[in-house]
Amino acid sequence: MSTAGVSFSVIGHAAWAPGLSARETWVDWAQAPWPIGPQGEPGVVAMPAMQRRRLGQLGKMALEVGYECLGTATDVPTVFCSRHGETSRAVALLGDLVRGEPLSPTAFGMSVHNATTGMFSIARADRANHVALAAGTSTLEHAVIDACGLLADGAPRVLLIACDTPLPEVFADFADRVEQPHAFAWLMAPGAGLRLDWEAAPGEEVAGGAPGSLDVLRFFLAEQASLERVAERRRWRWTRAL
Repeated sequence: MSTAGVSFSVIGHAAWAPGLSARETWVDWAQAPWPIGPQGEPGVVAMPAMQRRRLGQLGKMALEVGYECLGTATDVPTVFCSRHGETSRAVALLGDLVRGEPLSPTAFGMSVHNATTGMFSIARADRANHVALAAGTSTLEHAVIDACGLLADGAPRVLLIACDTPLPEVFADFADRVEQPHAFAWLMAPGAGLRLDWEAAPGEEVAGGAPGSLDVLRFFLAEQASLERVAERRRWRWTRAL
């Protein structure tokens, strides 16, 4: 794997957001995006009910696309990425502490960043490697680099799951993106269908737009030739093989 960039192919994909589940609807959205509403959860019917009840909106969206993309395949490493993760659970737990109320062990366990992918592994009885990461506004790019590292180490396929939800109201003044609930999964394999390059880009990035993961999802679904983003002092350049 070259340090100048990474290349890979997407051999399977799935996406889910409130009001957006069918692939045809996602393609329409990619051509002319509209704001995604905050309310709604997928059914995650492939997951046993006992485990499914522990999931919140973020986890349900993530595992809905994970199940759809991976099917019954096992022994496929998973890279889970989310900039904010289960922030709402963490805020609720802090509120309980302030009020002197006992903390829910389930809520605490599900608030950690790798809880969702851990539940995916347990529910499917799959011991494949899984990692969870967050890297600010370039979370997705770092997850792709990590996934390409696994491919370079010999994994024939890697499942990448990207998801996020809006921040709790208490953090509204700190939001630098128009956050919208969404999740998508790519089943990645060695190849040259997509390429990601990067270079240093000092200076502040432009705030106020859509989350980077939604920008990249639009680039992918609309079959755009290229996408350039500045995030975390890097210029990220996505290109598609012609």
